[in-house]
Amino acid sequence: MSTVQAQTATGHFTFSDWEEKQVTSGAEGPRLARASVVNSFSGGVEAVGTACEYSIVYVTETTGTFTGMQVLSGTVGGRKGTFAVAENGSFEADGTLRCTFEVVPGSGTGDLTGLHGTGGFTTRHGEQSVPYSFEYGLGRLP
Repeated sequence: MSTVQAQTATGHFTFSDWEEKQVTSGAEGPRLARASVVNSFSGGVEAVGTACEYSIVYVTETTGTFTGMQVLSGTVGGRKGTFAVAENGSFEADGTLRCTFEVVPGSGTGDLTGLHGTGGFTTRHGEQSVPYSFEYGLGRLP
């Protein structure tokens, strides 16, 4: 495999479905929940109807952290295939949500075989369109 320069993809994503279920209950302490989400990406990443699963820890009603896995099928920089990303994020009392993600090694298929990269987004709770940035490459890491 050849070494490839990193590229940047930017765009927006929206969610069309968010199903959240509480896993633990109680008046005191952290609360665990899980969410199944469907996202659609546009811009440098084009993927409609992604599959995403989050585990969420609410420290308070408005603060906490989450981890998730998302499978995207579509294009990155015009190359077609499927890949997965692992996500880590937090949300704050003022409504700010921050998330970073990384391509799951070996998950790229089709023209995205060998895809690697990291990205992220920052948004506010309730925003319908979320801007993202994704630094990626194909082939071996330089």
